[in-house]
Amino acid sequence: MTLHSAFPAAPLLSVSGLTKRYGARIGCADVGFDLYPGEVLGIVGESGSGKSTLLACLAGHQVPDEGRILYDGRDLRALPETERRRLSRTDWAFVHQNPRDGLRMGVSAGGNVGERLMAVGARHYGQIRGKAADWLGRVEIAADRIDDRPSAFSGGMQQRLQIARNLVTGPRLVFMDEPTGGLDVSVQARLLDLLRGLVRDLGLSVIIVTHDLAVVRLLADRLMVMKSGRVVEQGLTDQVLDDPQHAYTQLLVSSVLQV
Repeated sequence: MTLHSAFPAAPLLSVSGLTKRYGARIGCADVGFDLYPGEVLGIVGESGSGKSTLLACLAGHQVPDEGRILYDGRDLRALPETERRRLSRTDWAFVHQNPRDGLRMGVSAGGNVGERLMAVGARHYGQIRGKAADWLGRVEIAADRIDDRPSAFSGGMQQRLQIARNLVTGPRLVFMDEPTGGLDVSVQARLLDLLRGLVRDLGLSVIIVTHDLAVVRLLADRLMVMKSGRVVEQGLTDQVLDDPQHAYTQLLVSSVLQV
């Protein structure tokens, strides 16, 4: 079986030569990959490896200095800003490490989910509230919490609410930045199980950045390892983690095994 034989022939996202500099410092350099519909790509590396810079460039939060990003055959760097904003409301979603960065803390749980629906044109209050309630249930938040504000929720519940807010409009591509970071181990496990089920059931394409190899082991089909802004190894997740070829990847894997 070839690397992408389980996925359709045309990639959803195609990246080549992506480079971002901060003066003399390299954020990421000459990064290239294809992401296929329904595929989950994990990006790992230590702090400062360039993985968060890469994710920010892909999601449109930063402008790369060089390279090309094709989404569904369209050159993102050539798209008007209005079209990019439309994609961010419809086709894309971004799950932040700190859920407070992805939620309206002064708006109720149902309102947070409903806002995303309204951004894509929903107007019927009853339908919006009904769909919000349905999605709260899907992320294991009780229906009687729909009018509570996120500040009344635990960190794990806030993260689940952020996921509901992002996925309610049926995006095709989801960017995740350390989605389990800062959570207790037991809360992480519950969230990972939830994410794995949603990714499978919805057929999502996902790019997930994390330092936690257990997260990519569970979620990612394919893995890229970054060091000093460059990709040093990539391949099927189990192959990379079970038989790492690059010395840096070997160090990452061995450091986990020694814990």
